[in-house]
Amino acid sequence: QVQLVESGGGLVQAGGSLTLSCAASGIIFSINFMGWYRQAPGKQRELVATLTSGSVTNYSDSVKGRFTISRDNVKNTVYLQMNSLTPEDTAVYYCKFNARYRIWDSAQDYWGQGTQVTVSS
Repeated sequence: QVQLVESGGGLVQAGGSLTLSCAASGIIFSINFMGWYRQAPGKQRELVATLTSGSVTNYSDSVKGRFTISRDNVKNTVYLQMNSLTPEDTAVYYCKFNARYRIWDSAQDYWGQGTQVTVSS
Protein backbone atom coordinates (compact mmCIF):
# COMPACT_ATOMS: atom_id res chain seq x y z
CA GLN A 1 0.00 0.00 0.00
CA VAL A 2 0.96 3.64 -0.31
CA GLN A 3 2.67 5.20 2.66
CA LEU A 4 3.18 8.94 2.91
CA VAL A 5 5.99 10.42 4.97
CA GLU A 6 5.91 14.09 5.85
CA SER A 7 8.73 16.34 6.92
CA GLY A 8 9.59 19.98 7.32
CA GLY A 9 7.37 21.12 10.15
CA GLY A 10 8.66 23.08 13.10
CA LEU A 11 8.62 26.32 15.01
CA VAL A 12 8.94 29.60 13.16
CA GLN A 13 8.39 33.24 13.98
CA ALA A 14 5.57 35.21 12.42
CA GLY A 15 6.57 36.41 8.99
CA GLY A 16 8.86 33.46 8.45
CA SER A 17 8.76 30.60 5.99
CA LEU A 18 8.68 26.83 6.03
CA THR A 19 8.57 24.17 3.36
CA LEU A 20 6.75 20.92 3.99
CA SER A 21 7.45 17.75 2.03
CA CYS A 22 5.40 14.61 1.63
CA ALA A 23 6.92 11.62 -0.10
CA ALA A 24 5.11 8.46 -1.13
CA SER A 25 6.93 5.20 -0.71
CA GLY A 26 7.12 2.61 -3.45
CA ILE A 27 5.95 2.67 -7.01
CA ILE A 28 2.46 4.03 -7.59
CA PHE A 29 0.47 3.37 -10.75
CA SER A 30 -1.15 6.81 -10.86
CA ILE A 31 -1.82 9.83 -8.68
CA ASN A 32 -4.98 11.80 -9.34
CA PHE A 33 -4.24 14.63 -6.99
CA MET A 34 -2.11 15.63 -4.06
CA GLY A 35 -3.18 17.93 -1.30
CA TRP A 36 -2.35 19.56 1.99
CA TYR A 37 -4.80 19.92 4.86
CA ARG A 38 -4.42 21.26 8.37
CA GLN A 39 -6.09 20.91 11.70
CA ALA A 40 -5.72 23.43 14.48
CA PRO A 41 -6.57 22.55 18.09
CA GLY A 42 -10.32 22.42 18.60
CA LYS A 43 -11.04 22.89 14.91
CA GLN A 44 -11.98 20.64 12.03
CA ARG A 45 -9.45 19.59 9.44
CA GLU A 46 -9.51 22.04 6.54
CA LEU A 47 -8.19 22.12 3.02
CA VAL A 48 -5.08 24.19 2.45
CA ALA A 49 -4.08 23.44 -1.15
CA THR A 50 -4.51 20.80 -3.81
CA LEU A 51 -2.73 19.97 -7.05
CA THR A 52 -4.24 17.73 -9.69
CA SER A 53 -2.46 15.48 -12.14
CA GLY A 54 -3.26 18.13 -14.73
CA SER A 55 -1.39 20.74 -12.69
CA VAL A 56 -4.50 22.59 -11.58
CA THR A 57 -4.04 24.16 -8.18
CA ASN A 58 -6.57 25.21 -5.60
CA TYR A 59 -5.92 27.18 -2.44
CA SER A 60 -8.01 28.15 0.53
CA ASP A 61 -8.64 31.87 0.73
CA SER A 62 -6.67 32.09 3.96
CA VAL A 63 -3.41 30.98 2.33
CA LYS A 64 -3.82 32.24 -1.22
CA GLY A 65 -0.84 34.33 -2.24
CA ARG A 66 1.29 33.08 0.65
CA PHE A 67 1.48 29.30 0.12
CA THR A 68 2.53 27.39 -2.98
CA ILE A 69 1.92 23.71 -3.67
CA SER A 70 4.21 21.88 -6.07
CA ARG A 71 5.31 18.36 -6.85
CA ASP A 72 8.15 16.21 -8.10
CA ASN A 73 6.62 13.46 -10.22
CA VAL A 74 9.80 11.41 -10.29
CA LYS A 75 10.02 11.35 -6.52
CA ASN A 76 6.24 11.12 -5.95
CA THR A 77 6.64 14.05 -3.61
CA VAL A 78 4.44 17.04 -2.94
CA TYR A 79 5.70 20.25 -1.34
CA LEU A 80 4.05 23.14 0.41
CA GLN A 81 6.06 26.35 0.45
CA MET A 82 4.65 28.57 3.19
CA ASN A 83 5.61 32.23 3.35
CA SER A 84 4.50 35.13 5.52
CA LEU A 85 3.36 32.77 8.23
CA THR A 86 1.08 34.02 10.97
CA PRO A 87 0.08 32.45 14.30
CA GLU A 88 -3.24 31.54 12.66
CA ASP A 89 -1.32 29.09 10.48
CA THR A 90 -0.40 27.04 13.54
CA ALA A 91 -1.76 23.53 13.05
CA VAL A 92 -0.90 19.95 12.27
CA TYR A 93 -0.47 19.71 8.52
CA TYR A 94 -1.44 16.53 6.68
CA CYS A 95 -0.77 15.55 3.11
CA LYS A 96 -3.18 13.45 1.10
CA PHE A 97 -2.79 11.58 -2.16
CA ASN A 98 -5.69 10.25 -4.18
CA ALA A 99 -4.01 7.44 -6.05
CA ARG A 100 -4.20 4.03 -7.62
CA TYR A 101 -1.51 1.87 -6.06
CA ARG A 102 -1.56 -0.81 -8.74
CA ILE A 103 -3.23 -0.87 -12.14
CA TRP A 104 -5.98 -3.12 -10.84
CA ASP A 105 -6.72 -0.95 -7.78
CA SER A 106 -9.41 1.68 -7.60
CA ALA A 107 -8.38 5.14 -6.56
CA GLN A 108 -8.38 5.85 -2.86
CA ASP A 109 -7.16 8.44 -0.42
CA TYR A 110 -3.91 8.04 1.47
CA TRP A 111 -2.93 10.32 4.35
CA GLY A 112 0.36 11.26 5.88
CA GLN A 113 0.95 11.09 9.61
CA GLY A 114 0.90 14.85 10.07
CA THR A 115 3.59 17.38 10.90
CA GLN A 116 3.29 20.18 13.43
CA VAL A 117 3.73 23.76 12.34
CA THR A 118 3.86 26.35 15.09
CA VAL A 119 4.09 30.04 14.35
CA SER A 120 5.02 32.29 17.25
CA SER A 121 4.01 35.93 17.43
